[in-house]
Amino acid sequence: MRFRPGARLDPSQVEDVRGSGGFGVPGGGIAVGGGGIGVLGVLIYLAFALLGGGSGSSGLTPLDGRTVTGDTASCRTGADANRSEDCQIVGDINSIQAYWSNEVENYTIARTVFFTGSTTTGCGPASTDVGPFYCPVDKKVYIDLGFFDELRTRFGASTGPLAQAYVIAHEYGHHVQDLMGILAKFGNDRQGASSASVRSELQADCFAGVWAKHAKDTGYLTAATPADLRDALSAAAAVGDDRIQSETQGQVNPETWPHGSSKEREHWFTTGFQTGQPAQCDTWSAQLSP
Repeated sequence: MRFRPGARLDPSQVEDVRGSGGFGVPGGGIAVGGGGIGVLGVLIYLAFALLGGGSGSSGLTPLDGRTVTGDTASCRTGADANRSEDCQIVGDINSIQAYWSNEVENYTIARTVFFTGSTTTGCGPASTDVGPFYCPVDKKVYIDLGFFDELRTRFGASTGPLAQAYVIAHEYGHHVQDLMGILAKFGNDRQGASSASVRSELQADCFAGVWAKHAKDTGYLTAATPADLRDALSAAAAVGDDRIQSETQGQVNPETWPHGSSKEREHWFTTGFQTGQPAQCDTWSAQLSP
């Protein structure tokens, strides 16, 4: 996927705190470790927590021959997004939120925070180890962009533009769930191949596919190519619980899954992309399989 050179980007949807370092003052009762984040009273949905406590990359790595500017404020046009990974992510965020603003009544803009190493969130302190996540307390998405290099080097996923956009779109899928009241409807059903946690993650995958179907319509991007879709599916498969457990633990235990299998994640992203309809993302009544 390429950005339309004349598309106007809005860098205000990103907070760039890379290099600030440190956790700051803890808040929200959050605890980091063990392949997930625990929150007292609030369930945080971590789409890409690296099970087994593997460390994430805290540095930014140029991908696909583009530069990493470290200055999102300079991201102004689609041409900037085609040259810079930072600006590409800004453009993806703009496109994703442009789509959902037209689909969800009273949609509220959620900022994405770029950080390195560790940061303080409305849900408490978090480190790069947990992967990208959405915090429903402050309604922000958090990501260390070095995560994309981790996907490539550790799990063999593609890091093409739509693969990266899928990661961001998935987290904004959780924001949509939050606005729809879905995140507040269940309590401790957080593990297992058919758990509420897995159903939430798969619905966010489906929502990401829906956005990808309509990305061209937002005015920011050209249509996804078959190669783009393969990249996105590669990323979806790479963060399946079975793939991650096999790589980090040497065994697969569906009873402990919080996110879903590679096959299910690919299936629901594909469902969203093929139908282009959020209503088809009903993972809550679907029959799921390991």
